[in-house]
Amino acid sequence: MAGPGGRMMAGGGPDQRSMDFKGSGKRLLRQLAPERGALWVMLIACVLSVAASVIGPKILGRATDLIFAGVVGRQTDPGATKAETLAGLRADGQDGMADMLSGVDFTPGQGIDFSAVGRVLLLVLAVYVAAGLLMLVATRLSITVINRTVYRMREDVQTKLARLPLSYFDRAKRGEVLSRATNDIDNVSQTLQQSMGQLINSLLTIVGVLAMMFWISPLLALVALVTVPVSVVVAARIGKRSQPHFVQQWRSTGTLNAHIEEMYTGHALVKVFGRQEESAKDFREQNEALYEAGFKAQFNSGVMQPVMFFVSNINYVLVAVVGGLRVASGTLSIGDVQAFIQYSRQFSMPLTQVASMANLVQSGVASAERVFELLDAEEQEPDAPTGEKPLESRGRVALEHVSFRYEEDKPLIEDLSLTVEPGQTVAIVGPTGAGKTTLVNLLMRFYEVTGGRITLDGVDVARMSREGLRSGIGMVLQDTWLFGGTIADNIAYGATRPVTREEVEEAARAAHADRFVRTLPDGYDTVLDDEGSGVSAGEKQLITIARAFLSDPVILVLDEATSSVDTRTEVLIQKAMARLAHGRTSFVIAHRLSTIRDADVILVMENGAIVEQGTHEELLSSGGAYSRLYAAQFAQAVAEVD
Repeated sequence: MAGPGGRMMAGGGPDQRSMDFKGSGKRLLRQLAPERGALWVMLIACVLSVAASVIGPKILGRATDLIFAGVVGRQTDPGATKAETLAGLRADGQDGMADMLSGVDFTPGQGIDFSAVGRVLLLVLAVYVAAGLLMLVATRLSITVINRTVYRMREDVQTKLARLPLSYFDRAKRGEVLSRATNDIDNVSQTLQQSMGQLINSLLTIVGVLAMMFWISPLLALVALVTVPVSVVVAARIGKRSQPHFVQQWRSTGTLNAHIEEMYTGHALVKVFGRQEESAKDFREQNEALYEAGFKAQFNSGVMQPVMFFVSNINYVLVAVVGGLRVASGTLSIGDVQAFIQYSRQFSMPLTQVASMANLVQSGVASAERVFELLDAEEQEPDAPTGEKPLESRGRVALEHVSFRYEEDKPLIEDLSLTVEPGQTVAIVGPTGAGKTTLVNLLMRFYEVTGGRITLDGVDVARMSREGLRSGIGMVLQDTWLFGGTIADNIAYGATRPVTREEVEEAARAAHADRFVRTLPDGYDTVLDDEGSGVSAGEKQLITIARAFLSDPVILVLDEATSSVDTRTEVLIQKAMARLAHGRTSFVIAHRLSTIRDADVILVMENGAIVEQGTHEELLSSGGAYSRLYAAQFAQAVAEVD
């Protein structure tokens, strides 16, 4: 499992870190830029909500002061003033009590002013209701902004996948690509949903509470701030340890998904070759790697919250002790100390929340980085701005000194020239790796030539738009592809315009698929899943051939298209192809040489070069490479009969 996309290459070691955590984080935030209007409204609502929440304890402290002043006033002589009462206490040697009451605004002989207390409580209620409503507005806007942003990211990924060259998918495992397009984007969405609004609220709360704390008592504010450096150090150290494991966690998830997707798609082969144990072993290894990365990431980040709670409790004790001493000295009122203790809790809570969100943010940024890697992948060359088209679509194909290589140091096709006249059927044969399919891929512009050029009806295909080029080419591959839907929908998929049921059935009859389709319970309305369950491999191939016929192409490409059908059906398809090939240029890639006897030209390829070309009889009589291939297949057929 150490090959491309395997465990080691896909995930790396557990100490492998995010390539650019800050850069990826900033880029993720830039994804929110199109929603800047809603973000400003959300921020204003959040600021007003936090301001109301922060002012609440101060107002509530006023109610406490009124109640305490009423209790003290009721226990003092009604005929004396506040100054006389304090002087009497000092005369009696109660200096500490006198100092404490000096900070209380009481009137001797008067009890609690319940009407004043009621007005204060109603004001507090109104302030907290306003804070709640404003926070509701901010939360709704936050959800809207995030969902729109993730919606755009999904669209960007979908658009990017359409612009990626075929070589990207040749290198990348399908499950890994799917994991980036689904799991990682979902994780980014969850991270933003759970952290963005809360993070803004927490930071604003910290600023607001800090301002109120310095307003009430600079000394107590400094005492409360003593624990902040400890919190920052703890958060930084734990975050530094957690981030590499979050990166590894999501890479391991992609690798595991790729393995599961491969094993599920090829489960029949896994059973045929008795590889269940090996497959299960690989799964256990990758699942273990995911478990280890996930456990370490969650454990390291999970330590943060209890540590922050401990620091918060130390802060609470310091504020309570120093605040009590300030009340005893008459410097602060009980209401102010009560408000300050509430503020110290409000100050510690968002710090804890910000720290505890570190694991979410780290996980989300790690996923975002994987999505950005996909979005930054090298794209296929853009279409020529001119988008030239042939004046008349006849199907004349010319390869002029074409060279191609998948890798710079490994040439595959060198100086290949070929002219195919309209209406000709060209068969391409040769051993595996000779370049047969590569030749077709170059014609379709799945890959770009590295030298020379290919022309269609006199126009360089590189100067045509890919859509315009491919719309005139019908292609049937050895690997059939059907999507979830009816058989009629699958056949109609090849048409570039709306088609009728009669046209679909006509194409099916031409491909000899009509007979078996009508034997199905729902006929052309039979629903297939994306694996094509319910029909055989040969029947699936007939459906894809009917799809190609319905597209009415100028050029028909059949890449081992008859390899999955029986001999009788193969003969019928050859006759149908001969009838439908009239006026069309056809390229047929085949291993079974018996299927291409009627081709106008047979090209024999070896090592990326055409070593022979001619008709079936001409090539057999020449005694060259084609003759040897034909003899080898004939000998094999005799051996099979014996």
